[in-house]
Amino acid sequence: MNDQVLSTRARYAVLVAVFVGLAFDGVELGLMPVASLSVSQSLLGAAYTPTLGGDWFARFTAALMLGAAVGGIALGNLGDRIGRTRAMGVSILFYSLFAGMGAWVKTQEQMLALRFLVGLGVGGMWPNGVALVSECWPNASRPLVSGVMMAGLNAGILLLSQLVRIWTISPESWRWIFKLAAAPAVLGLIVLFALPESPKWRAVKKQATPLRELFQPELLRLTLTGIFISAIPMIGAWAASKWMIPWADKVAGSTHVGYKAATQGWWALGATLGSFTGAPLAGWLGRRVSYFLVSIGATALTIAMFQLTAPLHPSFFPVVFAQGFVATLFFGWLALYLPELFPTRVRATGTGLAYNSGRFATAVGVMMAGMLFTSLGGNYPKVGALCATIYALGMIAIWWAPDTSRKSLDE
Repeated sequence: MNDQVLSTRARYAVLVAVFVGLAFDGVELGLMPVASLSVSQSLLGAAYTPTLGGDWFARFTAALMLGAAVGGIALGNLGDRIGRTRAMGVSILFYSLFAGMGAWVKTQEQMLALRFLVGLGVGGMWPNGVALVSECWPNASRPLVSGVMMAGLNAGILLLSQLVRIWTISPESWRWIFKLAAAPAVLGLIVLFALPESPKWRAVKKQATPLRELFQPELLRLTLTGIFISAIPMIGAWAASKWMIPWADKVAGSTHVGYKAATQGWWALGATLGSFTGAPLAGWLGRRVSYFLVSIGATALTIAMFQLTAPLHPSFFPVVFAQGFVATLFFGWLALYLPELFPTRVRATGTGLAYNSGRFATAVGVMMAGMLFTSLGGNYPKVGALCATIYALGMIAIWWAPDTSRKSLDE
């Protein structure tokens, strides 16, 4: 095989591996929103209250986000040093093995620690997968390929929602889903030892530089831009949008056992389509205009989801679907845009730092949302609507971002 060009078969192998790796990444991201209240009821026993359950949901989410932030930066940097495929394989092994250990926890604190460790792998998967696919496919097809790749993340959440509709999660039966979450370890080993490496990385691997280069004058503005425009949709997704699932569980769980899974399923269906569409939309409308319009739509639909409808209302699932579609346009957009910001020698590091630094802010935002939830007496609609306003910052932030519409990855 030519060192500079992958065969068509090898490029498709890369795309499939990254798609599946991101799908399992999505399973890990979607796991606690549907399982959290059941886990807390089981482990806390008589001490459990609905407000305490919501508080622990915020803690589990914050731990995952903090781990993902650390993992995305550390394992993204590892991808620039030892190769995209090796770092990606390590990431998959991290999120699958530590998730599987959740089946044997005895306390909430043990689960909290494991969610942080799962987050390390969840964070490392994204920058290495995005860098690998971006470098293995020609520029002409990148919007479409980026869309396919990011659809994988939410396809995993959709798959999970369908599984838990068939085999329900309850305080008496939840450990099985964590055992199942360990299965992707097989994929991690295949990626680690058999997946072809990026030829672009091979060509510049001796130029790989420490993380600090991203904060030198040449790259500082790009780094800060990437962090800010990644943080907005990340905080919006986890500090606002995800409250809809425990809300649905609280309102409908006692009479409709599968309602929380159906809620996540409708959201994930919209999100799968949205994350696929985000990159082509950015290619069609331009990077800045598309981000601006998505910011408007995500703000409006998230507020509508919490204020204009409610679980068990006929309009709830359609609005959940629409919110999932629009709010996840951001992530297909980011898969196309972030690799364009950084040169090859620091692409995985820069992409990982930009995308996952937003998770540090998200961890703080989720904990603040949890405190807000408690202070509001466990009012899901109020906390969701108030936190939804974070999306509106995107309408301002995007005009400070460079327009990379005509930039190739080699520039």
